[in-house]
Formats: sequence, structure tokens, C-alpha cells
Amino acid sequence: MAALGRFWQHGRAVERVGYIVAIALLASGLIHAGVLLASGGSWDGPLSLRKAATFGLSFGLTLLTIVWVTSWLRVGDRTRTLLLGAFIVACVLETFLVSMQAWRGVPSHFNLETPFDAMVARTLAGGGAALIAIIVSFALVSFRENPDVPPSLRVAIRIGFVALVASLAIGGLMIATGMRLVLAGRPQAAYATAGALKPTHAVLMHGILLLPALAWLLSFVDWSESRRVRVVAAASVVYVLGAAIVAIANVL
Repeated sequence: MAALGRFWQHGRAVERVGYIVAIALLASGLIHAGVLLASGGSWDGPLSLRKAATFGLSFGLTLLTIVWVTSWLRVGDRTRTLLLGAFIVACVLETFLVSMQAWRGVPSHFNLETPFDAMVARTLAGGGAALIAIIVSFALVSFRENPDVPPSLRVAIRIGFVALVASLAIGGLMIATGMRLVLAGRPQAAYATAGALKPTHAVLMHGILLLPALAWLLSFVDWSESRRVRVVAAASVVYVLGAAIVAIANVL
């Protein structure tokens, strides 16, 4: 716990804000899950509070991870503040809009029934595009050499970011597929089929937490750095193979 506490103590202002917001989003997800369990509501369908719960938990965990992982990247303070600040705003906006629509009892995505709902759906799509652009920017930065970061951690961060970019690309594909069906006058088909790749999307999303967390924990083990690199590389191969199996199962 003391080692984790140092990330807060030595964190930049924008990073501390990110940690606080991430905890708030996680709390939102847990509260919505509790409400859903207590009310006995449905866990299925586009109107379920499940979406508010999963978005809160997923965006909270992702924001927490991105703030933590990017603390090791070589980025100028102004650029870091701009990118992380925009990422924080986008995470909050996406979670808030999805939760608002869930409480209104209407779908959040692919919903063009009213001008307001259409604005929400387009804002969610725009927020998703912003998230992709920011993550791609961080992913590119992660490939810069940084002698202050151990090779094992650099490998974990790079593979994690590549997986996250792939996850967001799949998310963008699902949204594009759903919007195409909606614009073709088939909204029910959009709700039923656009999310078919969710398992692959979910598996790829959290490699950016799992692999760097493993590399960071290994830094406390009395091993040579070359051995740590081998362990992280092996874990990365297992992770990528697992994601590939999920993706193949999704398609078949």
C-alpha cells in the first residue's frame, strides 16, 4: 500500500484529479449495480441499468489505469495535462450520458427517436472518437525510449496500449455497425447485433492494467531484469492468445 501511495504523493495535479474522478466513476458503477440488484430489474437489453453499472465500473477502472500507466511515459507536462484532462472529461461525459439515458428509460446508443436522444447518441460517438485519439497518442508515446523505466515495464505498457487501441477500434466498429442499421430503419437489429463483439472488446480493454501491474509487482521480486522481461513476455503471449481465442469464438 505504501508503494501505491507514492503514486498519489508524487502525482501531478492532473493525475490526482484523474484518480479522484476514477474512484467516483467506480462508485457510480457500484451504486447502479446495487440499485439493479435491489430492484430486481433486468440485466438484459438496452434499457437496463446494467449499462450504467458497467460503464461506471469500466470507465472508472480504465481512467485509473491510464492515469497510473502514463505516469511512466515521457510526455511534456503541458501535453500530459491536455491529454489526461481531455481523457477525464470524455470518461465522465460517456458515463454520465449512458447513466442519464438508463434512468430516463431510453437507449443511450443508436437512439435517434427524438432530437435530444439523437444529440446524446452523437455526443457518445464523438466522445468515443476523442478517447480513441487520446489513447492512440499515448500508445505512440509509449514506444519512445525511456531509460528511467525498466525494459520489462516498457514491454508491458506497449503491449497493453496496443491491446487497448484494438479494443477501442472494435468498440468503434460496433457503434458504426449499429448506426448503419439504425439509419437503414432497423433499430431493433442494431440493439440485438451491434454488441456481438463485446467479449473481445472487454478482454482487450484491460490488458493495459494486467500486464503493467504484473511488471510493476515483479519489480519487488529479487530477480534479474532479463528474467522479469521473460516472464512479462510469456504473460503477454498468453494474454494475446486468450484474446485471440475469445475473438475467434465471437466470430464463429
